[in-house]
Amino acid sequence: MTTPVIELSGVSRRYDAGPAALDEVSLTIAAGESVAVVGPSGSGKSTLLNLVAGLDRPTTGTVTVDGTRVDNLNETGSARYRRAKVGMVFQFFNLLDDLTVTDNVLLPAELAGMARAEARQRAALLLDRLGIARHAQAHPDRLSGGQRQRVAVARALMNRPPLLLADEPTGALDSASGEDVRALLNELHADGQTIVTVTHDLGLARACATRTVSLVDGRIASDVRTGSDGAAEVVR
Repeated sequence: MTTPVIELSGVSRRYDAGPAALDEVSLTIAAGESVAVVGPSGSGKSTLLNLVAGLDRPTTGTVTVDGTRVDNLNETGSARYRRAKVGMVFQFFNLLDDLTVTDNVLLPAELAGMARAEARQRAALLLDRLGIARHAQAHPDRLSGGQRQRVAVARALMNRPPLLLADEPTGALDSASGEDVRALLNELHADGQTIVTVTHDLGLARACATRTVSLVDGRIASDVRTGSDGAAEVVR
C-alpha cells in the first residue's frame, strides 16, 4: 500500500437529532487509487465528499488529506486547502459562460497566485492533453456536455492537486458524452491521479474505479478492490 492521500478516522456527521448522515466511518485511500463511492440517496455520499473537500466538518472524528488535518481548518484555511490539495468536478460543470475556455481553466491559478506566464502555459498543456485545445477561445455554452466536462477537469487539475473529487460527473450527460468522461477518468487514473468519484451510476463505478466503497445509512456496507485480473478483494 502506498502513502495514504485520504484518511478518515471514526468520522460521524450529525445535522440534527435524527440519524447520523455519516456514522463512525473510517476509510483510507492510497495515492493513485481510483475509488467510487456508491449508495442510494441519503446514504452519506455527499456528506463524505463535503468533509473530504473541507466544505463541512465532522461532528466527531478526524479527516486528513495529503497530510493536512482538514477538520481543524478555519474558513480561510479551508479555502487555501482546496486551492492546493483538491480539484473538484461537478455534475453541472460550474463553468462561467461569459469567460472563454482558457479563462475558466485559469481561474484556480489566479486565485492561487501562480505567475501568469506559467499559468497560461499550464492551461494550454492541459487543454491539449484533454483533447480540447481547439476550443481554447470558445465559450462553454458553445460546447457539448462532454467537452464542457473536459474543461471542468482541466480547471480542476490546474494547480496539480494530489486529489481529484468527481461528484456525479456523468449525471447531466447523454450516453455518448458520459462515455467520453469515463474514458477521461480512466486516462487520468492511468497517469497516476488519485480520484474519488461519488455516483449513483454503478456502470460508471465498474468502468472507472479499481475500488468501490458502498455506503448505506451513513456506514460503509462494503469496500471491494478489483485487481488488474478482474479478481475482487474485500478490503473490509
